[in-house]
Amino acid sequence: MTETGASGSSAARRALPRSGGRIDVERLRRAARAAGPALLFGLRLWASVCLALYVAFWLELDTPSWAGTTAAIVCQPHLGASLRKGWFRMIGTVVGAVAIVVMTGCFPQDRGAFLVSLALWGAACALVATILRNFAAYAAALAGYTAAIIASDQLGAVGGLNGQAFILAVTRASEICIGIVCAGLVLALTDLGGARRRLTALVAAISAEISSRFAGTLATAGAEFEATQTVRREFLRRVIALDPVIDEALGESSELRYHSPVLQNALDGLVTTLASWRMAAVVLARSPQERARREAAAVLVEVPEPLRGTPGEDGAARWISGPARLLRACDAAEEGLLALPAGTPSLRLLADQAAAALGGISLALDALALLVADPARPVARARGSRRLRIPDWLRPLANAGRAFVVIGAAALFWIVTAWPGGANAITFAAIIVILFAPRAEQAYAIAIGFMIGCLVAVAIAATIEFAVLPNVETFAVFSLIIGLVLVPLGTVFALQWQPAIFTGMVTVFIPLLAPTNPMSYDPQQFYNTALAIIVGVGGGAFSFRLMPPLSPPYRTRRLLALTLRDLRRLATGPLPDTPKDWEQRMYARFALLPDQAQPLARSLLVAAFSAGTKIVQLRHLGRRFDLSPSLDAALHAVAHGDCAGATAKLADVEMALTAHPGEAALRARGLILAISEALTQHAAYFDAGAPG
Repeated sequence: MTETGASGSSAARRALPRSGGRIDVERLRRAARAAGPALLFGLRLWASVCLALYVAFWLELDTPSWAGTTAAIVCQPHLGASLRKGWFRMIGTVVGAVAIVVMTGCFPQDRGAFLVSLALWGAACALVATILRNFAAYAAALAGYTAAIIASDQLGAVGGLNGQAFILAVTRASEICIGIVCAGLVLALTDLGGARRRLTALVAAISAEISSRFAGTLATAGAEFEATQTVRREFLRRVIALDPVIDEALGESSELRYHSPVLQNALDGLVTTLASWRMAAVVLARSPQERARREAAAVLVEVPEPLRGTPGEDGAARWISGPARLLRACDAAEEGLLALPAGTPSLRLLADQAAAALGGISLALDALALLVADPARPVARARGSRRLRIPDWLRPLANAGRAFVVIGAAALFWIVTAWPGGANAITFAAIIVILFAPRAEQAYAIAIGFMIGCLVAVAIAATIEFAVLPNVETFAVFSLIIGLVLVPLGTVFALQWQPAIFTGMVTVFIPLLAPTNPMSYDPQQFYNTALAIIVGVGGGAFSFRLMPPLSPPYRTRRLLALTLRDLRRLATGPLPDTPKDWEQRMYARFALLPDQAQPLARSLLVAAFSAGTKIVQLRHLGRRFDLSPSLDAALHAVAHGDCAGATAKLADVEMALTAHPGEAALRARGLILAISEALTQHAAYFDAGAPG
């Protein structure tokens, strides 16, 4: 062995993980297992791009790079996300193509009006992308910058229309759809998908934990109120985080898409369970110790034993193995709790809250039965439509205004400078300002990471295009060369290390190469395109500094203030048939609450959620006992931010109800107790609004 070979071998051995002076083989195996799926995704990404480019070359399309770029963008490490993203990308592409054709038809000879309409369209798409969530938001964003892409192709050096809008729209839409289909085909043939299994495990784990900890609150008679309060806040965050996982699962299964309301109702049910758990814990914590222990024991007896299990992997496995059996036990327990004889308002309220908590768990079990295809529980399609709720218009309008200003400024800069790359700058400025705006305070950091990725991609693409590709004559060799870039990029992207940077590299690599048949090697055109991309991305990123997104504390304060406004309207306004409308409005607010929100903010939202639900129920029950005048006075005090007065007037209503026998009167007294507890615990909020 030579000296060089020996030293190299020694260095390699030193680089290997060691444990106790020996190579740690187990750590190597774990690292290999972790890197395997990521490497496989890199190969899938490469195959998708190559297939899309091959089909585009075979069809002799004008710009094959858009097919390859689309395939690269659509590819995601998870099959469900890729298929779902591809479907919504196709929708957004068609909508954007139709929009640009309409705009061109409306302003065929008016360059200024056309560019203003393009900026307005981008603003509208940014607004809708902020309102919607997940891949639906991506489709709205794509509709905005697809119009900019097609506009850049039909505008001259200074923005003159060439009358080719329809042909360009059809061509670009065809190229993009080819990329979507090719990526979907490669992924579907090489990946069986795991979103359904991931969602099943997450729903089972969180449902089992919530159920067991709720039973634990009953077992301890609310003795650990502060500790469970912290746990509930974290559970709320985890429940909200299930929403994008559901969207991925819908992309993998047509059956789940058909039954998608069942999955969405599961999230609503878990939020209801957390709110009911909170109210039960408050009632127990504020009751005398002996009475709390006695009433908690009476309710706990009705909770099925399987729902009280210790949280953990074993508990989740039990839920997955037989959700239908648990569901029947849960439904029976809910009926038993609603019929439980109660001698005090606190026991009646506690039993009703436990029944509501089990009702929410039942919705989660319904979803679990669907996910595991439990034959013991035939799945029925959930009834009722879910209206789109817009918790706060300010953030969507702010993002729309930013998009209008940025696209308009880019167009004006293009016209003034007559820069040939101005059209591409508009396109990438629109991509950044529309696509990343919904990420709020993270938008600037993501945009900067994207720009760094673009700069690295420029260096790589320049090296390949001018030093390597001139010696290449066949598509097979070309594919191998781009594979040397795409496979490592895809591998690192799948490992989620600096995702913004590698997203930028994957996105612009193919447009920079701009493969055609035959290839054109024009350094001036290449660097002009590269400069346009960097300027557009940089301008979009700078806009997030010039017009920063609303801060998380400010958004939190607005959500709390708007919730309080709606609660006051609910107290004295027209009475809804059921609390459903209020609950749906609050579910949207929970989803919009920033991750950086203080724990108190989550508690206030949950308290308002519970108080609003109880107010609707109490107003319905109040009609049965002819208590409207006194009850209206109490709720009028709630609407005017007078918690002390409202609590005193509710006490008078509760006293009047003592003259009425029966469970209905006792249930109404329990509702009064719940509302009074919420008003007392968070009097500062309900009196003055969102705290500063």
